[in-house]
Amino acid sequence: MRLKKPLLSLLTVVGLSVSLLAGCGNGSENTSTSTEGSAAASGDPASFNFYFTGSQNVKDLWDSLEPMFEKQHPDIDVKLVYIPSGTGAEPTYDRIVAAKTAGKGSGDIDLYEDSIAYVSQGTKDGIWTQLNADDIPNLSKVNAETMKDVDNFAVPYRSSAVVLAYDSSKVSKPPTTLDELLEWIKANPEQFAYNDPSTGGSGSSFVQTIVYKDLPEEDIHNSDPAIMEKWDGGFNTLQEIGPYVYGQGIYPKKNQGTLDLLMNGEVSLIPAWSDMVLQQLNEGLLPDTIKMQQITPGFNGGPTYLMVNQESDKKEEINEFLNFVLSPEAQEVIVEKMNGFPGIELSNMSQDMQDKFDGVAEGFRTFNIGDLGTEINKRWQSDVAAQ
Repeated sequence: MRLKKPLLSLLTVVGLSVSLLAGCGNGSENTSTSTEGSAAASGDPASFNFYFTGSQNVKDLWDSLEPMFEKQHPDIDVKLVYIPSGTGAEPTYDRIVAAKTAGKGSGDIDLYEDSIAYVSQGTKDGIWTQLNADDIPNLSKVNAETMKDVDNFAVPYRSSAVVLAYDSSKVSKPPTTLDELLEWIKANPEQFAYNDPSTGGSGSSFVQTIVYKDLPEEDIHNSDPAIMEKWDGGFNTLQEIGPYVYGQGIYPKKNQGTLDLLMNGEVSLIPAWSDMVLQQLNEGLLPDTIKMQQITPGFNGGPTYLMVNQESDKKEEINEFLNFVLSPEAQEVIVEKMNGFPGIELSNMSQDMQDKFDGVAEGFRTFNIGDLGTEINKRWQSDVAAQ
């Protein structure tokens, strides 16, 4: 049984200078042509570096999937490089760009995991590889509209949805539409909370869903700054409900901030990531009276993406890995480990797995508004938080 090499140090992630990039060619993880030739001659497996970020559950996921893949593909060694959440995603991206600019190839970063923001930025910067089902057959199992959103420059390998989480001991009939939710907030003062949208995706989802409430559906797939002129109605609504939310206008920090309020009984209804709610219910952190409900139109959730560095010379091996990740076998592990939605369409999963998402997956929407998400957060700070 081949021993796994240890994860690369986080210190290798955060270095941004060209001198560090130049130094990468002299380290023990050298991926130059001569090293590859030696590996091939000695019969060692081909390898590539996969950088990913997130909480401990993301690390646990890849620690589970990597040996599964290597058992099926003993000729390929996936070198996992874990970046704990909040410690280096932007520097990692900057390193990829710096390597390309300096003519240093991939910068030893072959495959990268991150959000739609980095998919969009990397597409603009010309650093991702455009993918297709000829090279990755299981890519055909992914929703075509989701792939269209990213112009095939990324693989949406898993998703999470924002839903309403509520205390069923206090709320017998949770809202089922966005209009009903707004009415409920006003009828139940200070029993609803959402977090500062710049600090967590559940609050951001709530704000964006309100801002785009009365806009054409195609606008949620458009990053044209001209759409900002249509936002007035949504921000007026957010201002209007401000006095009715928790603390008459107190917005907790991070996704966990609102979950803590729900857990402690200070509020009875919040927008929350479905995977966080499921995980904390499973761990007994949330009372079993906490239930979930999707609304219509649904809150925007979103996939987490895998992107292939255009400068990587390991694309054949990476494509094999991506095809495995999109297989029903791997996707079932992803669902169980992350308590989220699969990256492939549910029809490709087992009936038992499809049944788990009955009712919750309905109404799930993916927004792709690029840099406009940042602009929404800025305006929310001035128009809502500061009122």
